[in-house]
Amino acid sequence: MKIAFINPYCLDPRLQDYDIKVPPIGLYYLASALMEKGHHCNILNWYSMKGRTEAIEQELRSLDPDIIAISILHANRWGGIDIAKIAKKLRPNRPVVFGGPGATFLWEHLLKHFREIDTIILGEGEETIVELIETLERKGLNQLNKIAGIAFRDGDTPVKAPPRPFIQNLDMLPDPSRFFSFQHVISSRGCPWNCSFCGSPKIWQRTVRFHSAEYFVKQLQRLYEQGQNFFFVSDDTFTLKKQRVISICQKIINKNLKIEWAAISRVNIVDEEILYWMRKAGCIQISYGVESGSAKIRKILNKNISDNDIQKAFELTTAYGIMPRAYFIYGNPGESQTTINQSVKLIKRIRPLGAIFYILDIFPGTKLYEDFKKRTGQNDDLWLKRIEDIMYFETDPKLDKKKILKYGKTLRKAFYSNLPRFASDITLKDLPELAPYHAAFLARLGLTFAFGDYSKIDQIPQKLETAATLFQKALSFFPNKMAYLGLAIIYQRSGNNSVAIEVAKDGLKHFPSSSELIGCLGVSLMNLGQIQEALNLFMKNDPSLQNLRYALKCAQILGNKKLALEISSRIKQYEQTGPSQNS
Repeated sequence: MKIAFINPYCLDPRLQDYDIKVPPIGLYYLASALMEKGHHCNILNWYSMKGRTEAIEQELRSLDPDIIAISILHANRWGGIDIAKIAKKLRPNRPVVFGGPGATFLWEHLLKHFREIDTIILGEGEETIVELIETLERKGLNQLNKIAGIAFRDGDTPVKAPPRPFIQNLDMLPDPSRFFSFQHVISSRGCPWNCSFCGSPKIWQRTVRFHSAEYFVKQLQRLYEQGQNFFFVSDDTFTLKKQRVISICQKIINKNLKIEWAAISRVNIVDEEILYWMRKAGCIQISYGVESGSAKIRKILNKNISDNDIQKAFELTTAYGIMPRAYFIYGNPGESQTTINQSVKLIKRIRPLGAIFYILDIFPGTKLYEDFKKRTGQNDDLWLKRIEDIMYFETDPKLDKKKILKYGKTLRKAFYSNLPRFASDITLKDLPELAPYHAAFLARLGLTFAFGDYSKIDQIPQKLETAATLFQKALSFFPNKMAYLGLAIIYQRSGNNSVAIEVAKDGLKHFPSSSELIGCLGVSLMNLGQIQEALNLFMKNDPSLQNLRYALKCAQILGNKKLALEISSRIKQYEQTGPSQNS
């Protein structure tokens, strides 16, 4: 059978789409389980398809899948419903299956109110979807009552089948990297903690199951061989089993996988040995849920960590050349100027190098949601409104929107205005084998201040000065191409071309074939009027497309029409066929 898996669009627009534009890793596992059985699967990433009804219809007609499976987190619930309606309009008898946490927690509501949805897969779905598809293929929708782990409609009544036990040996699942290429990977399922704002405790029952280190690293290797070299490890808490983490890292190193990756952890389960091996294996960022600087609010959220736990984790993570990123939540029960001031104080104490600030949301499947229903008398039918979520402050008469938005501005200002100091306070472990990693860490952070995300944020002061200091510090550890390049560009843009030339030349001693350093050096020579010397440099060896364009400008300045024509021809050829093998 042909199955189309869909990651639907969210209801509300995003300033940044990094949290919605990636299909859930679960879709790749579900599709792989079916492909292993001989079915044909497509994964349609429709996160940006809101309002594009004709395009959705056209693609569904073109693919003409036998079954449509839609993944629902929660914010994309209405997107999924809208797509289901379109699918049913095109082919009324085609089964539409929902799955994912949002559908699992609202199964009865969805089946009661939306006839476009035929079946819902509850929780973990690989074994369930294989049985469901085979049942639909042989017998149709009238035999669903024999399948564990689903919800369906018996006449007009939503019915929940008996639960399906968790898959105990995750390594028995077909590896999605055999069929697909992706960057968001996962090595375990579940989380042992019980945070009141999170749906994980309910969906995974606070149990954790793991892929073996061998399975996970083999998956990374396949993806690396497909051309992927950066990964987001999506485990709720990657560092739960210390020796397993170290084994994964050592296998990455032994297989010579030149990858970088980011992970999620918890401040009270990292130590120096874990961080050492994670950094050597390519980890460049760890995100930690700090949530609040108020111990009282952390207790309300059931986040059982201490200020000392938080400070130690952030200091150690930075010391091993890994960027520590903090998640903060505001607009919590009991939030006040006092608790916000405590968060500001903690930010200054732990010196995060990245931070994300969220207003507390109430989602189905969380303890906060159950408490909300008890407090207000509401039921799941409130989701018939075209809304993505409920902000906690909207349900608490002691809080108001204006005050909460002010709290958010206070937290962001505290983080951004202090970032240069946090960067200047970086102290790295004095371990010779980590010197190249330290240089790369500092250079990457410098690039963020000079040219990346931080360069665009007005609240951050002294961005270029901070970047220059980071580049210089990086080079004190180890020669690093991007540190040389970033520093040279800063000098160049400030008009100090002579120093930029010195820095670029020094970099080329270590990286003689770097087209970026050659280009930077050549531009500084042009700025000083040394056009012929710049031209000679740009044309050296097998020039990049950008350096050919610089060379063309030099030839035009020099009035060398013949050479300009030759360079123009090379540029045209380059644009049509790409670089030569030697570039």
